Amino acid sequence: MLKVSDPAPGFCLPDQNGSEVSLGDFAGRRLVLYFYPRDNTPGCSREAAAFAAAAEEIASLGAAVVGVSRDSVASHQRFAQKYSLPFPILSDPELSAIRPYGVWQEKKLAGRVSMGVVRTTFIIDPDGRVEQVFQKVKPDTAAQQVLQYLKGEG
Repeated sequence: MLKVSDPAPGFCLPDQNGSEVSLGDFAGRRLVLYFYPRDNTPGCSREAAAFAAAAEEIASLGAAVVGVSRDSVASHQRFAQKYSLPFPILSDPELSAIRPYGVWQEKKLAGRVSMGVVRTTFIIDPDGRVEQVFQKVKPDTAAQQVLQYLKGEG
């Protein structure tokens, strides 16, 4: 897992509209980059809706929001429409960003062990370095945690 002050790994992935989005697109401003396990699951849906509700305030604090999961562009398109997401969600089925950010980890659920995306949020600074890492975040509080941090309250 990346640590504060590490250089943020570059990426170039398609969003829900099929447009390529890269880390360089956000140079000069903060980026809230959140990784989540799967579209249309209860926790991920609540987390996305919370980030959508907070997106305008996050933007007013000089940051952009981007979500990333392994789901397909088509799945992301349906998910973004369903929740009126005003920010890009990136499709990473090959784990080209998920692995370098260290969020592909062993997970245990109901006694079963499998590999998957661990819900994690990174704040990337304007110079492309990891400014903050929120690990194993809760879907219902992730956006508020980010807002508090961006406001200097956390």
